[in-house]
Order: sequence, then C-alpha cells, then structure tokens
Amino acid sequence: MERVRAGLIGAGGMANAVHYPSLAEFPDVELVALCDLMPDKREKTAGRFGIPKTYGDYREMLDREELDAVWVLMPPHHLFDIVIQCVKRKKHVFIEKPPGVTYDQSRMMALACEQNGVLGMCGFNRRYIPLIRKCRERVDERGGVIQCVSTFYKFHVHGRPYYEGAIDILSCDAVHAVDMLRWMGGEPAHLAAHVARRGNTFDDSFNALVQFESGATGVLLANWCVGARTHSFEMHGMGISCFINPDDRALIFVDGKLDPEVITTQEAAGSDERHNFYGFCAENRHFVDCVRSGSTPSSSLDDATRTMRLVNQIYATPVDGSREHWPGR
Repeated sequence: MERVRAGLIGAGGMANAVHYPSLAEFPDVELVALCDLMPDKREKTAGRFGIPKTYGDYREMLDREELDAVWVLMPPHHLFDIVIQCVKRKKHVFIEKPPGVTYDQSRMMALACEQNGVLGMCGFNRRYIPLIRKCRERVDERGGVIQCVSTFYKFHVHGRPYYEGAIDILSCDAVHAVDMLRWMGGEPAHLAAHVARRGNTFDDSFNALVQFESGATGVLLANWCVGARTHSFEMHGMGISCFINPDDRALIFVDGKLDPEVITTQEAAGSDERHNFYGFCAENRHFVDCVRSGSTPSSSLDDATRTMRLVNQIYATPVDGSREHWPGR
C-alpha cells in the first residue's frame, strides 16, 4: 500500500489540535473525507487541512468513499456503534482513549476487528512520547523495569461528572496512568487498591499497588481533588532511575551519581510542536505504518482491552476486603 486513504470522523478539539496536524505531515496519507454533525466545524476543519469531501452522516461517507482506514475521534460514549460500522465495512480503525465506556465495549470492538480481519488501535499517546520512549530504552539496557510509578493529579473538586456521568474518571481520563503502568511493568499478577470519593459525588481518588508477572512492582497514584494538574512517571532498573515529567523533562540517575542527565521533552522529540513532543504524531505514524505493513499496533484494541481490565481490577480489589465495593468482572 503506497498511500493510506483516510476517512476522518470528528472535527473537535483533539482532532484539530494534534491528530489531523500529524496526519497532514505524512506524505503517504491522503485525507479523503471528513464527517462531523456540525456544518461549521467540519467545513472549517476541511478547509484547514485541505480535505476535499465532507459529510454529515458517517455511514454515507463509509458507503461512498474508498477508504483504507478511519480515524474515529469522538467522546467515549459515542464510539462503539461508529467503530463497529467501520469494522464491518473492513476499514482499519484508530480511536482516541478510552477504548469505549467499559471493558466489555473494548473487548467487543477488539473481537470485531479480529473477526473482520482489520486493525484497531487506541491512541494511548503517553506510550509514544519520545522522551518516555528514550527513558524506557535506557532502563531496558539495564535489564528492564523492576519498579515503576504512574501518577496523574488534577483539581476537580465539586466538579461535574465526565460527560454528565456517561463514564467514570478512572476509565475515561486517569486511564492514561493505568495504561502507562501496564506499559512500564507488564501484565499484573496481584494488586491491592484504594478507591475513594474525596470532594465529589463520584469516585475521584485511585491508588493501587501492583505486582507484575515479571516480578516488578508498580504504584498508581491518581487523585482529582488536589492542587493542580501534574502528570509524571518513574521507571527504575538495576542501577538506573528515570523521573519523567512529559510536560517538561526527565532526570536520569545512574550508578549512584547525584548529578542526573537531563533531557527535555522538546529535545527528545526534536520539535517544539505539541503534537510531536507529546506523542500524537508518533502514535499516528505507528498506526499508518501498521496499516501499510499489516502488523499489529502496539496499543491495539486487544491490548487496550487489557488496560480496561486492569481498571476493573482496581475497582474490584480493595485493600480492605470487608468494605463494600464493585465486584467487577
């Protein structure tokens, strides 16, 4: 496949800010058509990126246009039906996180991709941030991760539930931290978690201790009732520690030396553009390469389903087993 003919569904903020600018940079991608329910948004977006065809009905676009892959950039509670329709028409599909509202939705989308012989990918962009990838390479050179920490904090005291309650915080947004914990440590073998409601009528605090199948230890720290948005990761190997703030820089300590190597996010990416240094360009590049070669994406829908399963396990495995908790699956 010399060029990937792309259909685009959604003309919202993330699509315009990071995904379509990424795709527009690729010489082997042709932006064929765009669909959005809002005429002003879709025409403005189409004009900005030189997209020749626009539609108000995604099914019409799928039926009329010759497409290899479709980017479905929609709120999580709008994803499922659209993805299934794309897959049934044998189109490869890229979606933003989270992969549906529930583990079951994610699993059914992954199964549909398998049954129809197409690729599905979920855009967990933190995995593809150049700075984080460089740190992972450094730790892997020392034998791999033996301990990792994934944190995500936000100020959301007395806030509205996400999409008026269509999806919980851990599945929708803090899932970034959950996915990164899996990506750093591997598959979980045992865990104990504490989920709480601190300043809202819904769960807003999520903390977990995980033992991975590899023997490594992982810690999840996520709370939506603290001072401000901060997001960081730690990867530790034998004689090496990486402290990573993807919004800024990483500090790498090696063999007891107190003077760390410092790599900024922009230096690692070789770019000051957010869609480049924050992993969006790299994840889209990865998906296009997978479509062209027929290889499975790193964050396939099947892999994303395992992240959603870990979300379920966090809810279902409280530190205090006597407390009332959601049974999960």
